[in-house]
Amino acid sequence: MDFKATLNTFQKRVESGIGQWVPSKDTAPSHLHAAMRYSLEAGGKRLRPIIVLAVAELFQTIEDPLPAAVALECIHTYSLIHDDLPTIDNSDLRRGKPTCHKQFDEPTALLAGDALLTLAFEILAKAYQKDSALAKDLILDLSSAAGSQRLIGGQMEDILGEHSDYTKEQLGYIHLNKTAALITSAMTMGARIGKAAEQEIAMLSEIGKCVGLSFQILDDILDATSDNQILGKPTGSDQENEKTTYIKLYGIEGAREQAKSLTGKARNLCMEIQGNNHFLMELIASLEHRIL
Repeated sequence: MDFKATLNTFQKRVESGIGQWVPSKDTAPSHLHAAMRYSLEAGGKRLRPIIVLAVAELFQTIEDPLPAAVALECIHTYSLIHDDLPTIDNSDLRRGKPTCHKQFDEPTALLAGDALLTLAFEILAKAYQKDSALAKDLILDLSSAAGSQRLIGGQMEDILGEHSDYTKEQLGYIHLNKTAALITSAMTMGARIGKAAEQEIAMLSEIGKCVGLSFQILDDILDATSDNQILGKPTGSDQENEKTTYIKLYGIEGAREQAKSLTGKARNLCMEIQGNNHFLMELIASLEHRIL
């Protein structure tokens, strides 16, 4: 298997799916849809939707996982638009480009995020309406991952943690929810589309938690060691805001060891899943050494 070629194929499928399921920038009201498209098309590796596709194909699905992948990317993009707003992170750059509120304005960015959030569930309801049980499970997976006790709850605790000394347990709660929730949902949604057994769904959920935590630890490391030009977004904000991070608790090398351990656990669990799991294992391994 050529990992890079397969990754590129998955990325192209996601881009195609966005073109199919998200209103064009010319759709009325065009200003709103242009802002939605601007942030969705700003780049990125499409990690979460690719996981949906890869896991679904691991179980040789006959259902099309692409709408679910696009729905998840809509949720992820909405969260980034809102995180970047002046009232939260006040970021000027995202993926090397002006953030949505800088390219347009704050009200437009707020509404673009709202629209992407609601569009995600419209996509799931429309795309999987012939299999109502699957549609229900996918909507439940994604809505709970994005809700007040997971993604949004983790973001809330992250904001409250500025200028505070959080414990390891509190930091773990933030990252399990703010970051790992959507990655876990990508795993379980792909598994549900592939009609995986409940035991396999539970195993993939655990893999998602490990990958999500490792991803956030590496994000902390990059914030401390990279620069704006390389990363494509502001760096050093964790230290500036006196946030508790894995760097603060464990040091850079200790944080790297944490990420390595979590990646190893995820790969070991992945080996237990039947099917062609080579791409998924390579994807998990590649995240440990990511630049972006």
